[in-house]
This record gives sequence, C-alpha cells and structure tokens, in this order.
Amino acid sequence: MSMANPSDGVKGPLTSDQDGSIPLNFGIIVFPGFQALDAFGPLDALNTLAFTLPLNLSIIAATLDPVSTKPPSIPEIKFHQSIVPTHTFTTAPPLDVLIIPGGRGTVDPSIQFAIDFVARVYPSLKYLITVCTGSGIAARAGVLDGRRATTNKLRWASIVELRPQVKWISHARWVVDGNVWTSAGVSAGLDVVFGFIAEVYGEQTAERLANHLEYKRHTDPSWDPFAELHGLTDS
Repeated sequence: MSMANPSDGVKGPLTSDQDGSIPLNFGIIVFPGFQALDAFGPLDALNTLAFTLPLNLSIIAATLDPVSTKPPSIPEIKFHQSIVPTHTFTTAPPLDVLIIPGGRGTVDPSIQFAIDFVARVYPSLKYLITVCTGSGIAARAGVLDGRRATTNKLRWASIVELRPQVKWISHARWVVDGNVWTSAGVSAGLDVVFGFIAEVYGEQTAERLANHLEYKRHTDPSWDPFAELHGLTDS
C-alpha cells in the first residue's frame, strides 16, 4: 500500500510580506481549558505547510508543564488532552504570527497572563490570528480597539460586552482588519487559517493544502449560518 508524500501538491507561488519576506515564526498561546480544534485545526494546516517551508512553532503558556483542554471550572471531566509548551510567556522568542485559540479557559482568572502577553507582543507581530473566543483575549488586551472583529456566535453576548470599543461583526466567518484576523467559533479556525495562507503564501498553496487535508474550504468570509442560528444582527 502506497502513501502520499506529505509534500506532494503543496508547493505553489508565495507572496512576499510587507518587508519582502514571508512569515516563518509562529506562536500559539495555550491555557488550561483551551478548545482543542481551535488550536489543532490551524496547526495541522500549518504542519502541512511546514513540509515545504522552514516554519518554526513556539507553544506558549504560563509554565512549561503540560496544558490540558480540561476547563479549570469543570475538574470532574475525565476526557481531555494535553499539549507540552515550548516556551513561557516570559521566554517566548520573537514571532511573526501569533495564534490565540478560545475555549472555556478564557474566563478563568489565570488568563490574565495571556492577556498581558498579547498586549506586550502585539506591536512586534506581523499578524495576529484569533479563533473563537480567543478574540476575547485579544479584545481585553486592547489590540482590537477600533477594529472590526468577530467571535464565537454561541458566546457572542458575553464576548462583545468585554470590550465595546471593538467594532464587532456578527455575520462573518472571519474578519480581517489590518494585520488582525479574527474568526468565528471553533471550526472557523480552519477557514481563517486557509484564508490567511491564501493571502500570505498564495491561493494555489492554500488550495493544495486543503486538498491534501481533504478539507472543503469556505472562502467567503461573510458566510456564517451560525449568526442566523443564534438570531444575531449587526447594528
């Protein structure tokens, strides 16, 4: 039985970033109670891209101890997974792109360490990508003020009230405002990362990566049936 080479069909034209280079240094924040698909969906797309580009990944948390998807507020849960950080909030290297997942842990008081980190490093980033309620972390860090952004539609009201200075857009799968990419709930992380890859590394690269992962992309950022499901409207 033959298996496909992970690099088959991945290569494609790359677009230059503003300074003439493409972003290669990625970081992702993790915290107790992070949503698994928020993190691992985008990471798996980037895992595949890394077969053809020398990408670097930093997994960033409060400590180097394994970080579980188990929410701190629900300790009785037995079904969960953990990821091992590579850096702490104080030792993280310079990054081109920072990814912020959401999850139930975003409401735990310990999330303040992540909020402070985002506020500190954002000015040095080329891009910031949030998934689901991860936009709440970015909002509380103040980096979304005056920008258009979106978030998880089931948790819409609780996230929006965190930071009214943000121009929240309910009918959006993802929103791009400057160098900030925010996406809707959970599975939207895949769509936003493929949109990001298409913009930064080329549409052909994004399409070939999606085909390799056998994922049907939603390429319209305004496609969002979940806003209607939850009766959301934009003012």
